[in-house]
Amino acid sequence: MTTETSNVSPLAPEWLAVPEDLNVLQAPMWAAGVDRNADGEVAIDGVAVTQLKEQFGTPLFVMSETDFRLRARSFKDAFDAAFADICGGVDVYYAGKSFLCTAVAQWVTEEGLRLDTCSGGELAVAARAGVPGGNLSLHGNNKSDAEINRALDMLVGRIVVDSLDELERVARIASSRGETAKVMLRLTPGVHAHTHEFIATAHEDQKFGLSMAGDSTAQQGLSAAEEAVAAAASYPGIELLGLHCHIGSQIFEPDGFELAAQKLLGFQAAMQAKYSIVLPELDLGGGYGIAYTPVDTPRPPAEIADAMAAVVRSTCAELGIEPPRISIEPGRAIVGSTTFTLYEVGTRKTVRVDVESAAGDQENVTYPRRYVSVDGGMSDNARPVLYDADYSAILASRASVADPQLSRVVGKHCESGDIVVRDVYLPADVAAGDLLAVPGTGAYCWALSSNYNYLARPGVVAVRDGAARLIVRGETEEDLLNRDMGVANV
Repeated sequence: MTTETSNVSPLAPEWLAVPEDLNVLQAPMWAAGVDRNADGEVAIDGVAVTQLKEQFGTPLFVMSETDFRLRARSFKDAFDAAFADICGGVDVYYAGKSFLCTAVAQWVTEEGLRLDTCSGGELAVAARAGVPGGNLSLHGNNKSDAEINRALDMLVGRIVVDSLDELERVARIASSRGETAKVMLRLTPGVHAHTHEFIATAHEDQKFGLSMAGDSTAQQGLSAAEEAVAAAASYPGIELLGLHCHIGSQIFEPDGFELAAQKLLGFQAAMQAKYSIVLPELDLGGGYGIAYTPVDTPRPPAEIADAMAAVVRSTCAELGIEPPRISIEPGRAIVGSTTFTLYEVGTRKTVRVDVESAAGDQENVTYPRRYVSVDGGMSDNARPVLYDADYSAILASRASVADPQLSRVVGKHCESGDIVVRDVYLPADVAAGDLLAVPGTGAYCWALSSNYNYLARPGVVAVRDGAARLIVRGETEEDLLNRDMGVANV
């Protein structure tokens, strides 16, 4: 089907073009193995969405296990190759905060990656999955005593310390146990990532990390980062492994990572010169972007790795220091595009929106916008309301030759901001009972899900070799009511 200029809506954002064919799944938003079958249905590894709906219901997170494993391995292989001559390879920590369950933790381990956790609960998942403690790290800006003790019990490979207060707490707990905690210091290098304010994490005015600015402590001219290095070296309960930074999320350009690497390596050289402290490890974080819309242009792992390796290689040579062991923490870039969310369409309605005349001296012009309501919403994808995140969608249960119509896919919650896809062209004949698929929902969707309006959180299905299996069971109303202690359970 070829579109016509008349189908373009003035209400659409400038970046959104009318697709030439509404039935085509546009790469790279979709996992490998997702396509339309001979009946026009979207299928993943040969399993049609109507079959998934019948077996598991909707809403439903649908993940390609094969694609997840391929993406995990591609990061490990690409970074190992790029850094082979620098530090013998790279330790790749999958960022569990993006999406974690026991199956995923096991896949990560089987593909040669390590696992980054941010809470006692995530450590519990790792333990149940059998992840070796040495392959784990523990993040967080406010770790409890219980979480620190659990990390020490599990012999985690590293605790990433976020503040001077926390450094003292970890040292105290480790010493009281007669043990030594392996620690990395998270620094804020002040590098600006081109991303949303709430997910840019290396500027000064935010909760994460130890500032590298010279006036960030009570000691004149001493940064919090330097004070932490000196303190960590003096604590008997601390083994200081190295430095860590994370500049943000959904980043497409490598320049931010390169600048952060330069700043941290320079700091490392300064600490070695001033205190004779050699820091053997450096973690450059994650935040690599994925495609949520047709205009997003993610970079392949090899391209990112080569750019970062070139900077580390040249900077270490310039500073005259031994290159540290490098680690990275991809999460979204591994799991995000492996998954789509499957919804069933319910009500539809069209509203009229006034648009100011471009000439300014004519009456406003009114254009239609169609609202398509689905059986999920902000309870299974909070990112649009949190970050103004853009997504795409496609009619999944059948092909259509109808004209494109600008649509807004919305959820069923009692919030006007309950928007799943703000702007997308869908076939004009989308009707109740149709299935829509929203790609790129593997990261920070299920992980941020809620029970708002007492909706049960959806299940997660993994598909591999033509077979689908639940890896996270969807909740039931009984699950929700069992936690309500107002009335005795019968």
